[in-house]
Amino acid sequence: MSDFKNVCVVNHPLCCHNLSIIRNKETSAEVFRNAIRRITYLLFYKATEELELEAIKIETPLEVCEGKTLKRNKEIIIAPILRAGLIFSDVANEIMPFATVRHIGMYRDEDTLTPVWYYNKIPVEVEHPEDKIILILDPMLATGNSAIDSIKLFTNKKVPQENIRFISLISAPEGLRKVQDAFPNVKIITASIDNCLNEQGYIRPGLGDAGDRIFNTVEN
Repeated sequence: MSDFKNVCVVNHPLCCHNLSIIRNKETSAEVFRNAIRRITYLLFYKATEELELEAIKIETPLEVCEGKTLKRNKEIIIAPILRAGLIFSDVANEIMPFATVRHIGMYRDEDTLTPVWYYNKIPVEVEHPEDKIILILDPMLATGNSAIDSIKLFTNKKVPQENIRFISLISAPEGLRKVQDAFPNVKIITASIDNCLNEQGYIRPGLGDAGDRIFNTVEN
């Protein structure tokens, strides 16, 4: 739990263990990616625990019984923010192969700290927006600007805030406050709320640039 409304911090022991691995600057890109994948499973189980179910009849090799399945009128949309969010979507596709994937492309202007869009494959019109469940994926929730823009992409198409989840590895208090002020009913699932942002808009203590460490493009 956290002091923020609608923010869930997943503090499972395995989450804490793997967070320590990815924070370490000496961790290799391969070990970094594998540790993130282990954390991601825990984040997704928490983010999806309130999905609605419906009863069905199942015929086993022995008899007919009652089972439960995800509501068939609900469409789950996985929306990774490129490029770092891709490592989350790999796990999401494994857990929910039936979900739709909609990539969001933006990068942060390092001078203004505002997001710059370069890719958007979300349809102009969304049919039955009330039946859409949106999982927005980004390892770092720092200033909150990218999170707000990505959430707005769906709320502008009439998707209810209550149907949107924002999933991150590490979050800054400044970003959380900004997102909650703009979208108080969007649930945020994260593995850690860190101390603060530095002057360059990076999370402290954080783990550096997640995308660079995931894709091994850190400049020495």
